[in-house]
Amino acid sequence: MTKFSHEQIAEAQRQSELTPPDHVDPRIEALVTALIGRVADKWTMLVLEILAEKGTLRFTQLAREIGNVSQKMLTQTLRGMERDGLVERTVHPVVPPKVEYKLTPLGLSLGAAFCGVWIWAAQNLDAVEQARDTFDTRIEK
Repeated sequence: MTKFSHEQIAEAQRQSELTPPDHVDPRIEALVTALIGRVADKWTMLVLEILAEKGTLRFTQLAREIGNVSQKMLTQTLRGMERDGLVERTVHPVVPPKVEYKLTPLGLSLGAAFCGVWIWAAQNLDAVEQARDTFDTRIEK
């Protein structure tokens, strides 16, 4: 689990108390939709979490940290994250080539934005588990 700073937790709580605007810029709405699609992908969330915790890693180190991910899937995930400005890819001119990945400030801030999800989960764990138990009991009948 990523460790969030007190400042990140306070900001996530402050954001959760804001009233949503009446009108949303369509460009912002499109970006939010795209980002939700990106971070809903488990590989992106794992890359965000691992790079936030470990810092700069080579491709093979990152793959080892993630575990059961194919080279193709990790490459696609990192390319998409690089395109969105979430990771920085650095190629060092050595033989064999050395490629490293690290989160950009944008990537770090996206990870911190999900701190609110952790707070929500902690505050609502019992209620969600109770709802699941109630549902499962009803379905089993």
